[in-house]
Amino acid sequence: MPHLTSTDIAGRIEDLYGAPLADLEAHAQDQPPGMLCALLGMHDTLALAERSIDFHRDHLARLIHPERQIGPHEVSHLLDGTRRLAEAVAVREAQATSVAAVLQSLTRAPAPTSASPTPAPPAPAAPLAAQSATHSR
Repeated sequence: MPHLTSTDIAGRIEDLYGAPLADLEAHAQDQPPGMLCALLGMHDTLALAERSIDFHRDHLARLIHPERQIGPHEVSHLLDGTRRLAEAVAVREAQATSVAAVLQSLTRAPAPTSASPTPAPPAPAAPLAAQSATHSR
């Protein structure tokens, strides 16, 4: 399965529901929990994980800058930053995989078209033969 970003997922949600993500978020606030709320929640978690990856990657890059000395104090920060980066990557992968699988299982219902042929009404049932009131012996 290809790696999907929160932007890709947002586009798929918009395509599925036929509205911009901001409109869908506003609409979902007034609705009982359902598939739209679940998809939006998964998207938010994915976007947060992506921001966390960027933050921790940049933080680690500052810590290991070639002009910076790495002493015992910095090693604990490097280890912590690496752990947090790995956690954010794991969350992103899990969320991206899950939401992509859910979106793949859903399809947008086609809009009804006026040019669609209408089904013919069923043929009338044949009348039942009248039963004789006299019994044959």
